[in-house]
Parts: sequence; C-alpha cells; structure tokens
Amino acid sequence: MMALAERYRHGHRDSGSLSVELVVLTPVLGIFVLLALALGRYELAKEEAISAARAAAQAVAVSASGAQAQTAAAAAVMPTFEGHSPCSHVVVVTDVAAFVPAGLVRVAVSCRVDFSDLLAPGVPGATTVVAVQFASIDPYRSTQ
Repeated sequence: MMALAERYRHGHRDSGSLSVELVVLTPVLGIFVLLALALGRYELAKEEAISAARAAAQAVAVSASGAQAQTAAAAAVMPTFEGHSPCSHVVVVTDVAAFVPAGLVRVAVSCRVDFSDLLAPGVPGATTVVAVQFASIDPYRSTQ
C-alpha cells in the first residue's frame, strides 16, 4: 500500500510513453495504408483485365471471320477500361489460329498498373497485369 502511495506522490514513471508510441507507430500505420492502396489498385486492375479478356473472347467467338476477330476484341475491351481505371497501356492479343467450327480462340489482355504516386517502400513503380481467356466457337456455325 505504501508503494502505491509513493508512486502517486512522485508522479508516474511512464509519462511521455504515448509520444514515443506515436512516433514509432505512425510510420508503420502509414506504410500499412500505402501497401493496402497498392494491393487494392493491383486487384482492381486484375479484375478489370479478366473481365475485359472474357468480353473480348466472347466477341471473338461470335465474329464472322478470323480477320474481324482482332477488331471485335479491341472494341469489346475498351469499355471495361473507361473511367477511373488503374490500367494504362492496354494491349489485346487475339489468337485465332483455330477459328473453325468447334475451335478454340484465345484472347490475352495486358495492362500496366502504376504505383509510382504511392511511394510505398518495397512496391515497384509499375507492374503489368495479364489475363487470358478462351472461348469456343459454335460447332454448328459457318465461318468465312
């Protein structure tokens, strides 16, 4: 009981510890927020690339000919990346080597995701997201 009274009489020995905790934890929390933003941007770009590749593969599968497939794929991809998309430098590659009834077409969509504005340690300045989707051509249709 005497030790408790002595402690309150002479003041707390841990005064100022909150300042030290704030100095140590603030940068850690800041880095955590920056990494969360970077991962969120990456995942959003990945989902947009997958969605665009799926739409392009479906557009290619219903194209009239293999020659029109690349144009159809590009037209199907662009609406996905309009607005506030984290993707830039979108590239669409269409493989129509098997553009025959019951064939399989392949579409790859890649885009660049920029992280340079975040300045998060350990995060590259930019990365490329690639999504590949396949679609089958109707076995009962005629192709040109």
